[in-house]
Amino acid sequence: MDNTTAKKPVIGKSLLLPFILITACFALWGFANDITNPMVKAFSKIFRMSVTEGALVQVAFYGGYFAMAFPAAVFIRKYSYKSGVLLGLGMYALGAFLFYPAMKTGNYYPFLAAYFIMTCGLSFLETSCNPYILSMGPEETATRRLNFAQAFNPIGSLVGMYVAMNFIQSRLHPMDTAERALLSDAEFEAVRDADLAVLVAPYLLIGVVILVMFILVGVVRMPKNNDKNHNVDFFRTLKRIFSIHNYREGVIAQFFYVGAQIMCWTFIVQYGTRLFMGMGMEEQAAEVLSQKYNIAAMAIFCCSRFICTFLLKYINPGRLLKILAVAACIFTLGTIFLQNIWGMYSLVAISACMSLMFPTIYGIALHGMGDDAKFGAAGLIMAILGGSVMPPVQAAIIDMGTVLGMPAVNVSFVMPLICFIVVIIYGHRSAARGQA
Repeated sequence: MDNTTAKKPVIGKSLLLPFILITACFALWGFANDITNPMVKAFSKIFRMSVTEGALVQVAFYGGYFAMAFPAAVFIRKYSYKSGVLLGLGMYALGAFLFYPAMKTGNYYPFLAAYFIMTCGLSFLETSCNPYILSMGPEETATRRLNFAQAFNPIGSLVGMYVAMNFIQSRLHPMDTAERALLSDAEFEAVRDADLAVLVAPYLLIGVVILVMFILVGVVRMPKNNDKNHNVDFFRTLKRIFSIHNYREGVIAQFFYVGAQIMCWTFIVQYGTRLFMGMGMEEQAAEVLSQKYNIAAMAIFCCSRFICTFLLKYINPGRLLKILAVAACIFTLGTIFLQNIWGMYSLVAISACMSLMFPTIYGIALHGMGDDAKFGAAGLIMAILGGSVMPPVQAAIIDMGTVLGMPAVNVSFVMPLICFIVVIIYGHRSAARGQA
């Protein structure tokens, strides 16, 4: 990468306030993502379900991303990035507030509906905000700019994890899964309702925060970058963008990357619970300690994002992506084969490698697309479906208990390993093409 590109500003002074507001949205959907990951275990316990049934949370959550990505792109093309952001925030808030009536039903499935609506809003947000950030300055610094904005995503994720651990997991009834299975129907309903009241409170609070952000974005004057063309030629545009090798491969790579990310951050709780209970801990204490390791992983992810954003000034994005994906594979092998605390350390270390991947795949895939980036962004957001498809497969492996004489939860991390291999291939091919 030449020195001229390295010296160009990431964001101009006139766009600083809009940049800050849109970047704040990255933190807000990071919160939603990572308060939700531990809920797979929480819902499984509250409703006395298997891990596979609990993983339907991720199916509903990331299914919303998939369902709404291209409708979001059409909406943004017809109106503006700002309109897309506002609609996304509105649906996010609505989904969060729907947790209250879901709690009143005492049933699992209304929560899945609330998650789905909330993530339809997140799909609008991500489809709008990612290309909006790319457009706020020179194309030469677009990938750096997106990496910088995405660096605030894990800050929101850290807050979400902290809230999940301290305001949900640690406040649920301490009765473990085996004891809950022995409860009478009346006893089970009393414990369930008390736990659901604990679980719902943070979602209602974030709904209020989202409404405040909605008002701020609504009143601030926002730039209309690449908003001149409002013609919606859906199928012709799709044919055009998917004919581009780098974009088409980027959508595939993003699908597998998001699957790996969600699996590593969701099932660290199951991984740690098995490990720490084997050391003599009670189930709830083991779950809370596992979440602390998850928070440590996110803190490392956050720090690594800033470091990698700096390195992108000097290293080709595709090459750096490949290097980190190779490292992720090595740590994933450690997670699989080390059945002690070093396996947990390996699982935490994967997050340092993942920090660069989402925004860099995104930036490489959309490079040079111009106004087509609105539809291109939708394809990349639809690829978040990987976070819906992959976790149930890993959960099904975990439910086996033992595989080939090894703990099934360890063996299940072969799924992220496969995903990182796909990212290696994309990084290698992008570097070979000289994509920036």
